Amino acid sequence: MRRKRFSAALAIGSSLVALAFAVPAAADTLQEALTEAYLNNPTLAAARAGQRATDETVAVEKASGRPNVAATGAYTEFLTGASANGPDRLFSGGLDLGVPLYQGGAVKNSIRAAENRVAAGRADLRATESAIFTRVVAAYMDVLRGQALVGLSANQVDVLGVNFQATGDRFEIGDLTRTDVAQSQSRLALAQGDLRSAQANLIAARETYIQLVGDAPDNLQPPPPLPGLPQDVGTAVDIALANNPDLIAAKERAEASGYDIDVAGSARLPRVSVFAGYDYQNTLSSLRSNVPNVVLPQSSGAAQAGVSLRVPLFQGGLPAALERQAQARSAAALENVIAAERDAIAQVRSAWSSWQASLAIIESSQSAVAASELSLEGVRAENSIGNRTILDVLNAEQELLRSRVQLVTARRNAYVAGFSLLAAMGRAEARDLGLVDEGLLYDPITNYDRVNGKWFDWDRDPDPEAQATRTVDVSAADAEIPPAETYGPKTSM
Repeated sequence: MRRKRFSAALAIGSSLVALAFAVPAAADTLQEALTEAYLNNPTLAAARAGQRATDETVAVEKASGRPNVAATGAYTEFLTGASANGPDRLFSGGLDLGVPLYQGGAVKNSIRAAENRVAAGRADLRATESAIFTRVVAAYMDVLRGQALVGLSANQVDVLGVNFQATGDRFEIGDLTRTDVAQSQSRLALAQGDLRSAQANLIAARETYIQLVGDAPDNLQPPPPLPGLPQDVGTAVDIALANNPDLIAAKERAEASGYDIDVAGSARLPRVSVFAGYDYQNTLSSLRSNVPNVVLPQSSGAAQAGVSLRVPLFQGGLPAALERQAQARSAAALENVIAAERDAIAQVRSAWSSWQASLAIIESSQSAVAASELSLEGVRAENSIGNRTILDVLNAEQELLRSRVQLVTARRNAYVAGFSLLAAMGRAEARDLGLVDEGLLYDPITNYDRVNGKWFDWDRDPDPEAQATRTVDVSAADAEIPPAETYGPKTSM
């Protein structure tokens, strides 16, 4: 259901985030960019592999409580010191079985701690996913903003170029002074410098997009409305306290550290195990008898079984040191929970504030753009009859440009802040946004269930290969903008 809402929003768009230009219909969407990052981003792929490694810690701890079987063998050649009757050589072998029955609770508590750390790793994976998505959204919006700013700057250069030409023409007929020409030339030169800066920033934004998504941006569409934004900051904080992945991970690690204390304390307790074995020796016909016609046996074997009890009496203070160490680490983990909670609250409140501020700036900037357009029109008209100077016209054009730039930037900031708010609330992942079908979602539980019950020592996976796509073959970004975009009237004085 969430996927349908998000996909529908992609088609509808929103006046909140629509930038100050029109984009051709055939273009990349934010959903496509996020999906590509979800499937091909190397940081996210590495985090998934790291989680699979964490899954194995449970199997490692379980192995400590399982039976173990070992075979031994040796061949010995007696070079000196052998008796006259031999043997001159000896082969020995054995088979030993051990089954731990009680280890002071170390295995049980180690498994519980490992399971909590697996849960913490899953939360970390969620945090990595939402962090990558936040960066993709920011890069996507930076490209849109960069394109808009390049268009606005290019339009400003065109307008000031026409102004400079018109000023020069009027100077030639004595209608304006050299000062007016110099002012127009100065503003044109500054606008040309601003255009080059805007083009460089657009190239940087596109390269960041390529780095995160794995492909070049192509005529990006305005993004959809963000789903699930809260009505007030208190609701956002409550959701974050329940769903923030960093906070969840900190809580799981704190719980795991409590089990670590019990594991350390178990070193004082007895160990009980049962064992069985069989030993075999063969002199390889090298044992000789000094009695004629008497053949000595050349091989022997013996089987044994029993129960082993080990009771530690004194270990030099090691168990107490390990337990105190575990307690200190547990105390640190508990404090980290409070730190993660504070961080989540601060993130939510900060993102909420930035989002609300950007919305307010959008509203005021829209008014400023409308007023600046009207002001510029009036100043140009008054200049044509001699009531305004060239500097007044240049200032009015600059004011309009600043208003448009502020509006474009505020729309970008509002969207990024809104998505950052969702990320802090734990609602900015592929499952929440409906990016891919359920069957394509990466589920870390699948791998955990696959490896959790494995016993066989030779049950290995194939050698790993990189899953993420490379960008070496993606063409370098440029500062070209789609030709269908418009940025305002190109009128002269």
